[in-house]
Amino acid sequence: MAKYFDVHPENPQPRMLHQVTAMIRSGGLIAYPTDSCYALGCQLGDKAGLDRIRAIRRLDGQHHFTLVCADFSQLGQFVRVDNNVFRTIKAATPGSYTFILPATKEVPRRLLHPKKKTVGVRIPDHVVTQAILAELGEPLVSSTLLLPGEEEPMTQGWEIKEALDHALDGVVDSGDCGAVPTTVVDFSLPEPAIVRRGAGDPSRFE
Repeated sequence: MAKYFDVHPENPQPRMLHQVTAMIRSGGLIAYPTDSCYALGCQLGDKAGLDRIRAIRRLDGQHHFTLVCADFSQLGQFVRVDNNVFRTIKAATPGSYTFILPATKEVPRRLLHPKKKTVGVRIPDHVVTQAILAELGEPLVSSTLLLPGEEEPMTQGWEIKEALDHALDGVVDSGDCGAVPTTVVDFSLPEPAIVRRGAGDPSRFE
């Protein structure tokens, strides 16, 4: 059964954060809120965690996983960003955007898009997510919590625990969470391309 963490939305309890990150470090898979919608998250390098996310969402090998980062310096360890792209992304973060960029050698091969060698990255504008990342000290490997056959993600922690109680190790609940995934922009192409229109305003990339 998944452990339920009732975390304060503005002042996350340190004890709760420690328990959540300890679970992640020990190979746990969690559902957690972000500034767009709930996501599934596991530790970087956790192959079993990736397999569990694929199984829950029924993902194929072409899916772009996302590294959810605390800040730009952390993001820069995992993707290659030229000066023009740097300025554009910097102006849009933190926020409800996912950026697809060429990965560095710091990214495990199993996270990469098999043909493009790219990975998704984002810096969320969410107090609880940022608190988890600060406690963890590294990015979370994530994917939107959108179940097969559903058009919208679940928005309530209790609802997620009920539906995925035996598939997850933990559910982090900090109150209301949105139901719109991030806007995804592919910067690995000669010109930026909007792959998905979502919670972040896409007009700045058009």
